[in-house]
Amino acid sequence: MAHFAKIGANSKVIQILTMDNDKMLNADGVEDETVGQQWLERHNNWPAQMWIQTSYNTSANKHYSQNESGERVESADQSKAFRGNYAGIGYIWDEDNQIFWPPKSYASFVKNTTTAQWDPPIAKPDLTAEQQSQNEANTHMWNYKWNEDNQSWDLADDKPDLTEE
Repeated sequence: MAHFAKIGANSKVIQILTMDNDKMLNADGVEDETVGQQWLERHNNWPAQMWIQTSYNTSANKHYSQNESGERVESADQSKAFRGNYAGIGYIWDEDNQIFWPPKSYASFVKNTTTAQWDPPIAKPDLTAEQQSQNEANTHMWNYKWNEDNQSWDLADDKPDLTEE
């Protein structure tokens, strides 16, 4: 199955459609995005150039496949990674970088075209060895959370307090 994102105003993804791969074959029998776009235009009354092919198996600029157990794993052949991320409704199509960007988590985050993700302006700190061991022992669930107001990372213990009832 081929997947296409319908692009609306401000390059926003407004719909995702699938089509059989045979609808994308050119005269030489090779899959061709342009042929798929023309087919979508004829059948959906939306300009061909506003349909952009997306890869269901691409996330954070990495291609994934299934292993023998049916688990999703990073593919050995990363040349198949296509357009940064599988498009979703509300994603933004960046024609210059050929990437579908997920919604931005925070106003201060910036595009990372290598990972096709939004990065905070300050790198997330690592947990200390003690915090990691407490997480592993399940006595705490230490995690850093972005604080947009202060432009900093706040350390939080996300373990629920089971003593209160």
